[in-house]
Amino acid sequence: MEESRFFNRELSWLEFNNRVLHQGLNTELPLLERLQFLSIVSSNFDEFFQVRVASVKRMLYENSEITDISGLTPKMQLSSISVRAHQIIREQQKSLKYDVIKELAQEGLVYVRPQDYEPFQQEFVQSIFDNDIYPLITPLRTDTETFPNIKNLGLYVAYLISPISGISVADASKNFTGDDEKPRIALVEVPSGLKRLYWLPANQKGKKCFALLSDILTVCGTKLFPGFDVDETLIFKVARDADFAVDEEAGQNFINAMENVLIQRKSSFAVQMTCNQTSEKIMNFLKEKLELSEEDVYSVDGFVDTSSLMELRDCEEAEKLSFEKWENFYPCDLPEDEPFWDTLQIHDKILHVPYESYDPVVKMLKDAADDPDVLAIKMTLYRTGRNSPIISALENAAENGKQVVVLVELKARFDEERNIAWANELEKAGVTVIYGLVNLKVHAKIMMIMRREGDSIRRYVHLSTGNYNTRTARLYSDISLFTANQKIANDATLFFNLVTGYSSLQKMDCLGMAPVTLKDRLLAMIQREADRSTPENPGLIMAKMNSLTHEEIINALYKASCAGVKILLNVRGICMLVPGVKDLSENIQVTSIVDRYLEHSRIFYFQNGGQSELYCSSADWMSRNLDRRIELMFPVLEKEAFAEVKDILDTYFKDNVSSQSLCSNGEWIPVPCKKGERFNAQEILYRKYKKRNENQKTSDKQQFIVRRK
Repeated sequence: MEESRFFNRELSWLEFNNRVLHQGLNTELPLLERLQFLSIVSSNFDEFFQVRVASVKRMLYENSEITDISGLTPKMQLSSISVRAHQIIREQQKSLKYDVIKELAQEGLVYVRPQDYEPFQQEFVQSIFDNDIYPLITPLRTDTETFPNIKNLGLYVAYLISPISGISVADASKNFTGDDEKPRIALVEVPSGLKRLYWLPANQKGKKCFALLSDILTVCGTKLFPGFDVDETLIFKVARDADFAVDEEAGQNFINAMENVLIQRKSSFAVQMTCNQTSEKIMNFLKEKLELSEEDVYSVDGFVDTSSLMELRDCEEAEKLSFEKWENFYPCDLPEDEPFWDTLQIHDKILHVPYESYDPVVKMLKDAADDPDVLAIKMTLYRTGRNSPIISALENAAENGKQVVVLVELKARFDEERNIAWANELEKAGVTVIYGLVNLKVHAKIMMIMRREGDSIRRYVHLSTGNYNTRTARLYSDISLFTANQKIANDATLFFNLVTGYSSLQKMDCLGMAPVTLKDRLLAMIQREADRSTPENPGLIMAKMNSLTHEEIINALYKASCAGVKILLNVRGICMLVPGVKDLSENIQVTSIVDRYLEHSRIFYFQNGGQSELYCSSADWMSRNLDRRIELMFPVLEKEAFAEVKDILDTYFKDNVSSQSLCSNGEWIPVPCKKGERFNAQEILYRKYKKRNENQKTSDKQQFIVRRK
């Protein structure tokens, strides 16, 4: 039956978030790391509701009978999403309230609920409110013709109030609402500029007590409404639709249009509300005003804003409650005190962050900016981060007279505002900025440096699976390649000519480019593996990626499986392929790793009848990547680099600690770990790079002693 061939995309994503939750429930992890994973569950949900659930709701309004490739209508999807999301959030809140918070207290970090404030703590809280909070907040009435605008993902406290008996507030009451039967409800936005966690005085030695800003607002809210009692309060936040973009063919100024989109996102239709369980009356009132259904409301017996708790990472006790700190080692075969030009003329270099430091990428760009022989720099920027040394180096290069061309993708969701600012800053420094392509996001990660060497120009290329972002390079696992390979450089030149100017597509020898050739090359390589597979020597495909949703790719993998090809997939997030089904996918295994570092690299291996090929890519095997984005896939050609990346890929498929396996019924189960055979991929990789670094230091210290007469 057709429905069994594909899992639903949104439900598959929910199971990914459940794997994140699984790490939060893992009692073997340090306490603050568990808290981190539990907080990530919430931040993941925020984006999921803004983008994916909003998209499904829009489909429901436009065509309620349409079905996806898993056979579900929008209504069926929304119902299933709500059921599973409620289950995950209940489990998350249960762990927070009954496990993590209690264990934090045992470690001396005590969360004090408002009803448990001691008199001296109540006095302290009131002082914080009077001095730090009260001047910043503005209560908003809800009885006006226009309901107050509740910002997307803003944290709010709602108050149900009533006149104090015996105090004359007739005029104020009349002004507040003309109908005494209607509830008087006011809203206050929790100030975003304030810290979310406050330390309280404690009466026990060795204990540190803390309160949350939102809790303080519920306790001290009476000061906001003179003449009224606060009968009930509710802490809540609302996720709004963020799944809309600029009409790129409308002929309007693109920057202005993008800025308008950012404004619209703040007040688009409500998709979901998270609130605590302190007032059913306020909850129902908000649900009605925001036009949300029962399925859309997530009433939690715990924390509405779990990210507030992450400020505990700043306390002095955090180190002992966190992972042992891992270094980011500088690569042994790249010089620290001189440019890479001579090194890259000899061999390619693979960089594996965050185990290895991202410094070489920044260094290469800085060296290029200062080198008088460098004539030009071209690169793409998707998500760059704040205070980026990448931006500074590009500006410096332009100021030093280099030709600098940067393609800034303004449509990088939730980073649009920052990218607009970067683009303006780069242009002021003299950089030529290209604002992406119409109807296509430029997601490729590539940098090319042109340098005069003797009577010729040599090109140096950097290609990566991850963004040019120094912050995420310390948190995300990514692979990149430094090379002076002429064929790759020729393809890089063709790529930049295509995306920055007028150029018809020309054949690339090494690089695969979406949406033009990449999908067809992948399909051809999958088919080639099937054609060359025999019972005596079955084919082999190994692929690591973030998500797998592309229908053509999945069907090609099914066909290859039926031809006897062994297919090993490591998919961190969404996987719509159904593994282990007889006569369809019985030769396909799917695993997923969620661990300390976010797995972000895309690596593809094809056995190719003994002539193995290995590729890295900016693209996942998703429709958006292969059909609607500019992406690049690059080969790993040199023998040593090939062995390095293949070893990395093999390591992920050996994991039996942080890895889970996908069953044909959609359930993910932990990969079994026999006693004494513990293999954690990220730990193994870290130890490998640590040992390599130590060996290099030992080698550097060795000296040749010359015997003299």
